[in-house]
Amino acid sequence: DLLSLKALRCGLKMQVRALYSPLIAAGFDEKKNTADLVTETDQATEKLVMNAIREKYPSHKFIGEESWADGERPELTHEPTWIIDPIDGTTNFVKGFPFVCISIGFVYESVPTIGVIYAPFLGHLYAARKGHGAFVTTPLQPERTPLPLARPLPLSSFKQALMALEWGSDRSKEVLDKKTRSSQRLVGEEAAGGHMALGVRSIGSAALNFAQVAAGSLDSYWEIGCWAWDVCAGIVIAQEAYVCK
Repeated sequence: DLLSLKALRCGLKMQVRALYSPLIAAGFDEKKNTADLVTETDQATEKLVMNAIREKYPSHKFIGEESWADGERPELTHEPTWIIDPIDGTTNFVKGFPFVCISIGFVYESVPTIGVIYAPFLGHLYAARKGHGAFVTTPLQPERTPLPLARPLPLSSFKQALMALEWGSDRSKEVLDKKTRSSQRLVGEEAAGGHMALGVRSIGSAALNFAQVAAGSLDSYWEIGCWAWDVCAGIVIAQEAYVCK
């Protein structure tokens, strides 16, 4: 057992909530544009998580969004590796939109094995371990509850699907044209070649989109241009929600 999810859950609730307060960051710099922001809290949270894990597993490797941005770019190997996004939904964080989370994934022999997603302003914590199912705790459900919360029924057509779409930070014309064409096919009217999805949501966090699919609140999630730290934990949680039943 490479990780005590209970201990991590308690630690994150105390430590990350403290780091994420107050809600609005005092200031921020721009990485590429106003849709790709970084705050001091990003680096502080990543360092906190890495240091806590290193104390118990000093030989493990790390891939973190902020350390990657600073030039530390280790290759993913078969060695035990933690993949961390300290603030998924940085723009939400800066603007005070509460769909913000820390995403921690663990990869063993190149396979995503553990996923933890904690949204401190919502009080939601999602956790999964390969072969052991996925679970959530919330202020309304403080006991560990298996995912999905309600198993989705088979859809007779895409017109019944509630899906998440994200535009990402790359707004170049070439990339934006591709995303627009794909979005048109997914949600546009049939006369224009679309599939008329029931509804579309964009909450600004890849990890929380995965968590909502795992919970059964979303039927699908589509995005181009995600990084490993955006999706590693969410992949484990979404897969375990439906595989371990």
